[in-house]
Amino acid sequence: MQDFIILAIAAYAAGVLNTIAGGGTFLTLPALVFTGVPVVAANATSAVAVFPGYLGGAMGFLPELRSFDRKLMVKLTLITLAGGVVGAGLLLISSDKAFSAVVPFLLLAATLVFLFGNQLRDWSAKHSRSVTPYGALGLFLVSVYGGYFNGGLGIVLLALFALWGMSNIHQMNGLKNGLSFALSAISVAIFALAGLVAWPQALVMMVASTIGGYTGAPLARAIPVPVLRLIIAIIGFGMSAVFFYRFLVG
Repeated sequence: MQDFIILAIAAYAAGVLNTIAGGGTFLTLPALVFTGVPVVAANATSAVAVFPGYLGGAMGFLPELRSFDRKLMVKLTLITLAGGVVGAGLLLISSDKAFSAVVPFLLLAATLVFLFGNQLRDWSAKHSRSVTPYGALGLFLVSVYGGYFNGGLGIVLLALFALWGMSNIHQMNGLKNGLSFALSAISVAIFALAGLVAWPQALVMMVASTIGGYTGAPLARAIPVPVLRLIIAIIGFGMSAVFFYRFLVG
């Protein structure tokens, strides 16, 4: 019972963070590992736990998604699904030892991307002329990353969209949420069919993260953004250090 309470609290906080600024993976993955779930299964279960939030985000941005050409949306969604399948497949063949070696670097990279996301998007916008708008390769590679480990995925997608030359932040957020939902859906389906998901933990966390996502909106208005960014950065760097230590001590 104590483990489920820890998981519910972590998932609730993750739902709040994802609604406000992102970074929920920094809480759900470590909480699952702490309660004894093997690290590969923990990553898969974490993806399932935060999945409902992506659906809500996509529904909330339907007007922005409908502003895109339908053929373009089909193309981008198919590329995203293909990358998600490859990324999820890579996780399936990763041993706990191999993933334990990679996850500290992924957590650290996701934290840095989150912390310097604005600068990354600005840099991307300045170099957008050298990149094909709505190009397949960049989206495919980002989707592979998201299928394998989705920490910081939203920030990376927004940077990619800026690199494409997009400037309307509402359209960018709509596209980010729509593609994130598609990517998560295919990843979750693969993880479930492969038997990687710890379902009792996942179901508790799905409920808690959904509640957290719903209640995160008023908190987003009340808490200063710099404070939120600092909190997420501390969590991200702290969890990176914990996983580096776990890997080094075996």
